[in-house]
Amino acid sequence: MKEIILIKNGELALKGLNRSNFEDILIKNMRRRLKSLGEVSIRKAQSTIYVEPQSDDFDFDEALERVGLIFGIAGYSRACVCEKSMEDILSRSVEYLRESLENIKTFKVEAKRADKSFPLTSPEICRELGGTLLRAFPHLKVDVHNPDKTVFVEIRDYNAYVRAEQLTGAGGLPVGTAGTASILISGGIDSPVAAWTMAKRGLRLNAIHFASPPYTSARAELKVRTLLSKVARYSGCINLAIVPFTEIQDKIAELCPEDYFTLIMRRMMMRISEKLAQKSGSLALITGESLGQVASQTLPALVTTDSVVNMPVLRPLIGMDKEEIVRISRNIDTFETSILPYEDCCTVFTPKHPKTRPTLELCEKAEAALNIDELIEKAIAATEYSYID
Repeated sequence: MKEIILIKNGELALKGLNRSNFEDILIKNMRRRLKSLGEVSIRKAQSTIYVEPQSDDFDFDEALERVGLIFGIAGYSRACVCEKSMEDILSRSVEYLRESLENIKTFKVEAKRADKSFPLTSPEICRELGGTLLRAFPHLKVDVHNPDKTVFVEIRDYNAYVRAEQLTGAGGLPVGTAGTASILISGGIDSPVAAWTMAKRGLRLNAIHFASPPYTSARAELKVRTLLSKVARYSGCINLAIVPFTEIQDKIAELCPEDYFTLIMRRMMMRISEKLAQKSGSLALITGESLGQVASQTLPALVTTDSVVNMPVLRPLIGMDKEEIVRISRNIDTFETSILPYEDCCTVFTPKHPKTRPTLELCEKAEAALNIDELIEKAIAATEYSYID
């Protein structure tokens, strides 16, 4: 029995004349994600994308799992391909739906007749198939208001399709439709969620991580790579830059006032990140900051931090509380990795009494002892690059 995956693309239907461009990028992303599972044909027609296996060894279950993580997909389902005749629809439906209907009590049938030349109307299709299923499964009853299972029949271009349910997709926009941005990724809870959130709005991701050996260990870097690999299940390949930050932090600790340590460190990170972002083609930076969550995330602190860069800084979590962020991190499977007890450079040299209401003038005065340009140049020259997929 021939089976395919039907894709509903949701938000893309609102894109007007640009819709086909968004759909083409979505299909390209799908091809890349499904390529390793076997030969597959992907086409679009009538607001639906059809994913049809072309080889016997195609891993259908794994394909469904991967499709569920691709941004731009609102809903998806596995479906049986039938000829456009009620005889074929009825005969195939009984066997195809057997596993779905055997252990439930109530059902209903919904039909969509995109091909208006089909001889039966949608209500007539529902009655015909519903009657056949009742005869095949005598334990079932019809409940049109609150059924245990809904059976769908779609009469489309060259075929009819029968499916038992539609699964909810990842939603959002296809990655690559909104440009490229660089996420400042730490080992904490927030930044992976920020990366995922912006990828969901169509951004292709680059990542920048600051490492401070021996204050941070190789396990801390591995933790970041693991977090990015979990985000990459949704976003696709991520280019990662590992920036050595030890010398900069040592100089800050040696030459700058303690209560400004975190702010100056963040300003140095932003300066370096902007330069790396420009090199990688990113149009913006992304951070995981939430307003007021810690001392460096008060509004005066954020204004002071942003003053050293000219490109936009996107903060998708800025209005979220910690509970909301944790909930998303659990949903995308980053939480348990994020709470592993490995230090990141943001927690090194944390001042006892950090400035919460800094002014730009005082911050610039506090970092005046640093040779900023030289430190940035050395850090960028020693940066290491890799790919996460």
